[in-house]
Amino acid sequence: MTIRGQDIASVIKRQIEEFGGELTLVDVGTVVEAADGVARIHGLSDVRSMELLQFPGDTLGMALNLEEDSVSAVILGGFSHIKEGDEVRSTGRIVEVPVGDALVGRVVDPLGRPLDGKGPVNTSETRPVEQIAPNVVSRKSVDTPLQFGVKIVDGLIPVGRGQRELIIGDRNTGKTSLCLDAIINQKGGDVTCVYVAIGQKASKVAATVATLEQHGAMDHTIVISSAASDPAPVQYLAPYTGATIAEHIMYSGRDALIVYDDLTKHAWAYRQMSLLLRRPPGREAYPGDVFYLHSRLLERSARMNDENGGGSSTALPIIETQAGDLSAYVPTNVISITDGQIYLQPELFTAGIRPALDTGLSVSRVGSAAQTKGMKGVAGRLRLEMAQFREIATFAQFGTDDLDSSTRAQLERGRRATEVLKQVELNPLSMEQQVTIFYLLTSGALDDVAQENILAFESGWHEYAAANIPDVLGEIASSGDLSDEAGKKLDEAAAAYKQTAGL
Repeated sequence: MTIRGQDIASVIKRQIEEFGGELTLVDVGTVVEAADGVARIHGLSDVRSMELLQFPGDTLGMALNLEEDSVSAVILGGFSHIKEGDEVRSTGRIVEVPVGDALVGRVVDPLGRPLDGKGPVNTSETRPVEQIAPNVVSRKSVDTPLQFGVKIVDGLIPVGRGQRELIIGDRNTGKTSLCLDAIINQKGGDVTCVYVAIGQKASKVAATVATLEQHGAMDHTIVISSAASDPAPVQYLAPYTGATIAEHIMYSGRDALIVYDDLTKHAWAYRQMSLLLRRPPGREAYPGDVFYLHSRLLERSARMNDENGGGSSTALPIIETQAGDLSAYVPTNVISITDGQIYLQPELFTAGIRPALDTGLSVSRVGSAAQTKGMKGVAGRLRLEMAQFREIATFAQFGTDDLDSSTRAQLERGRRATEVLKQVELNPLSMEQQVTIFYLLTSGALDDVAQENILAFESGWHEYAAANIPDVLGEIASSGDLSDEAGKKLDEAAAAYKQTAGL
């Protein structure tokens, strides 16, 4: 019996079909050079940019430089065991992170792995860390306030949902504290917060998490931590991971607040990584695309229109300046990307004015569009009065004897306004509390209170108002407006309070 070739071929085909397994091709390469957390690999002909690579010992890497005869990858973790000749496999997956409500209340690393000892994150949904920002057509103008609970911010430099407001200043001027106030103030609200720690000491991150837990804010907060001891590629990924998690919330029609603490260290990590990848350095040794590094990150924060769910992602990037130099390379880059900045001045901080916010250099490009009608009515005049006060105070330092009575009154009002705008950290105030104290200030009810008694007056006033005029506070909270009738009740309550308090 003769066996024909096509019969043999059909038997082999049938056996392969009945085998039930699938033949897969794995793209494999070989490490030709490894040092300082960067590996150069020969092979991997089909690898894509930002694809995850599998190194020996369950170590992951990320392909970045796709060159003609090799691929350069950064290693996401310990790299001392990786050596020349090691086999590297492509995974076929672009870097992605888990997203979803299971992350709320958790502390994770930039790859979504838990760091808090509470077990695995129970979510099967993932998103790539790099996403194209929503286009202009799908966005909506910012018109809803995101309350910080900080008087000077909500009154003078308001931030709206979907805005990108830069927090900038030297070391130890209260940048992180201001953002923590904003996170704590969302307690019981509809905003989910994401706090991204980039290149910080693990002890500082632990203290931040403890503060949030103490104020009950971890119930609506996700913390992404990349410690100072982590490799530069891990620190580089951290803010993009945070943006992806916040973006998932935004696209689901809800509101998110994300804090990047801080993008100066992010730029440093990217510079270190780029120099090791032998990318050509430019100004201050940063690579030429350092502007794109932050612009593609911050552009992902937006307010979506109703056709696209109506969600929002509000970004608070932090930048640390050196000796107050706002004109340095990275600060000017981020200033030009964001919708305004809150500048915290060391001189004000050391003088005891906290938050140490410089109202002259701070600005919100959204302005009163991000304020309720009541806040706009009482704080709109305050910003102008503070600007005039700064001008008068410059001349008054040489003596007040030659000033007329109206100018002296303006100077006294400005000094009281400066006291009112002081606030203890981690003690946010509700919108209605802020509106009432601003009303008393601008209406002149505080003009006869001694400057040194202003803070004591305010502390007691909030307790008095909550006990005696809860209907007025409730009306302001529900309507967002301060009616003439409510104003009269506030005047009467203020007069009564001053008598009982002896102020």
